[in-house]
Amino acid sequence: MTDKSGNNQRKGRVVVKIGSALLAKAGQGVDTQAIENWVQQMNQAREQGFEVLLVTSGAVAVGMHRMDLSERPHALHQLQALAAIGQMGLIQTYESAFQKHGRHTAQVLLTHDDMEDRARYLNARSTLSGLLSMDVIPVINENDTVATEEIRLGDNDRLAALVVNLIAADLLIILTDQQGLYDRDPTQHADARLITKGRAGDAVLTAMAGGANTLGRGGMATKLQAAQQAALSGATTVIANGRENNVITRILAKNSSDPVGTTLAPEKTPVKARKHWLAGHAKSDGKLVLDAGAVKVLRESGRSLLPVGVKEVQGNFLRGEVVTCVDDNGTEVARGLVNYNAEEASRIIGQASDKIESILGYVDEAELIHRDNMALV
Repeated sequence: MTDKSGNNQRKGRVVVKIGSALLAKAGQGVDTQAIENWVQQMNQAREQGFEVLLVTSGAVAVGMHRMDLSERPHALHQLQALAAIGQMGLIQTYESAFQKHGRHTAQVLLTHDDMEDRARYLNARSTLSGLLSMDVIPVINENDTVATEEIRLGDNDRLAALVVNLIAADLLIILTDQQGLYDRDPTQHADARLITKGRAGDAVLTAMAGGANTLGRGGMATKLQAAQQAALSGATTVIANGRENNVITRILAKNSSDPVGTTLAPEKTPVKARKHWLAGHAKSDGKLVLDAGAVKVLRESGRSLLPVGVKEVQGNFLRGEVVTCVDDNGTEVARGLVNYNAEEASRIIGQASDKIESILGYVDEAELIHRDNMALV
């Protein structure tokens, strides 16, 4: 994929999450200038070869401003209504800011259930991957009109981490109104020390986390939980103050002499983390018997599994379920989330990917299993 600068080398896939406390300008709705600054940095990152996805909070805060409310309601249905109202203004602001740089955006509303259901998981992944391939910036938010978890608990921190898992991102940047994680509350202790580096999931760091802020509902604890979730697929998380000058640019520069925020690294490499993640998808629901050429490609090149390399389909699996890939001797080669159900897979095996549509009448993916959803054994 070549971006507008002519750069066709992907440097990495980055999810940027912006919290409510940063977006809301006291008494004036959304902070347009701050959004334009972050957008400028995200556009620069894209021009440098990074693929960028944005997860944004703030819909309820914007809705409160539009409806001239000074206090956050407690009733869930009122919060959902305010989120629906505020989402319009929030997306309009992001879209206008990106258009100044000639960038197209797409609104994507997700729920946590979309990540738990395997078929919906693949549908969401396909949509986001498609947007990235078209050089479009996905602007993602919780679908608060039908989902309640973000409103009650998470301020989209966990949703951002699930997006990282979904599209196999390399880095999660959580922008908040704090410098990062401190060893104790800096508002109560003048000598509090900023933790610049650590490991995601470290119980010692979790014990240091404080409570939630006023506008958002996600305190430092939820950000550490998000880092732990992102680490399941091998991603690093940086928690930083969104008001810092050029914060996104500086994080991506990885300049050791200019540290920004708190960096939380995963314990496992991305490959090992991906295996661990797939292992958590319960038992295999079916088998695909591969020819020798497909086995060689998977083992030596780490590429996706195409229909042409499959000789036989065993079992009655659904789209999104885990299947085992075996060679002629029945030896397991890999396992992954399959893009077609057993009946569909049986009809397209042995065929070139460009024939899928003519055989099935439609095409979801060119691959039976994408390499991002596959772990070699």
